[in-house]
Amino acid sequence: MLRFVKIAVVIAVALLLQVTLLPAYLRDPFQPNILVTIVAWVGLRKQPPLGGVAAFLLGLLQDTFSGLYLGLNGFTYLVMYILLQSIAHRLYTDSRYLMILVVFLATIGNGILQLLLLILFSAAPGIYSAILPPLLPQALVNALVTSVVLTLAARRGAVVQQ
Repeated sequence: MLRFVKIAVVIAVALLLQVTLLPAYLRDPFQPNILVTIVAWVGLRKQPPLGGVAAFLLGLLQDTFSGLYLGLNGFTYLVMYILLQSIAHRLYTDSRYLMILVVFLATIGNGILQLLLLILFSAAPGIYSAILPPLLPQALVNALVTSVVLTLAARRGAVVQQ
């Protein structure tokens, strides 16, 4: 029960940072997407019934506060979770370096999947120019923030274990 409360508090703080504080002080491609980091962690550590629902609900929660289309982030986070869960049993998931790499790749994959879904289901003109140029800086910022957070958590001994 205490582990669930810790995870819920981390998610609430991450959502508040991402929706309120970070957009006020950082420009768009340099705002970290902290929820991608959480979804990557859930994909590597949590089992399918609860992890998939958590990933989908995190995406819907992000869409509710800052998304253009309701369900876009929910679906892409669920696909990210399924892909990570399918390879998680082959990897040493306690590695900080793996987590940083997974967050970087998940950010790139999330952007490409969102681009494909918007091309298929939306008539928005110029969608390439809105998603593709900031994709690499966003992935690098997400990896950097993940590195800092994991380093601080390892120093404090506060890494949430499975």
